[in-house]
Amino acid sequence: MIWKAGTLTFLKPDKEKFPCLEFAYSVGRRGGTLPSVLNAANEEAVNLFLKGKISYLDIAMKIREVMDKHQLIEKPSLDQILEADSWARGQFKPA
Repeated sequence: MIWKAGTLTFLKPDKEKFPCLEFAYSVGRRGGTLPSVLNAANEEAVNLFLKGKISYLDIAMKIREVMDKHQLIEKPSLDQILEADSWARGQFKPA
């Protein structure tokens, strides 16, 4: 049986409107502990948004702040990856 579907058209992503997409591309290129930091920071920032503590537009700003503070480890061990995740989450805890 053959299914026929309509045509799909994909536009180039608007990185101005969706800065987190560029973060993901950048982190993918750099690697190391940054993917873990990006993921943890994203989860924590979205959680703050869902609790009404930051605005939607603050999500990307908070993620960028954490990524900029992080000291990249290029070839991390599993323990270092987990530590980077924990460190990034800790950036969202009150001092």
